[in-house]
Amino acid sequence: MNDIYAMQRANGDWFALDDHGRFRVPVFRSSRDAMQARQRNAEMLLFKPVALDARALKEITPRGDGNNVDFWLADDPSVNLKRGRLIEHAQLALLVRESVELPNGLRQ
Repeated sequence: MNDIYAMQRANGDWFALDDHGRFRVPVFRSSRDAMQARQRNAEMLLFKPVALDARALKEITPRGDGNNVDFWLADDPSVNLKRGRLIEHAQLALLVRESVELPNGLRQ
């Protein structure tokens, strides 16, 4: 399994789109996909692709009942960030966990 990437600014802020009062965090299948999206979206120019891990997921997702963050797997980042599919937090956490497993089944 390859890493899953989101866009982060040098100050630690994560890139998210406003989706009718909710935050939609686009995630990408590769660093290259994330960079393509960055080239096409001026608001992303100060952000760089960062591989998601458990710490990053906790950082992005607010604690408590006020969770207003959705993750959006971009289908084709070179076309439009609005095209993609919603990915549940639990599913993304599973993908992130699988991406850090070593070939022999050990964790990093």
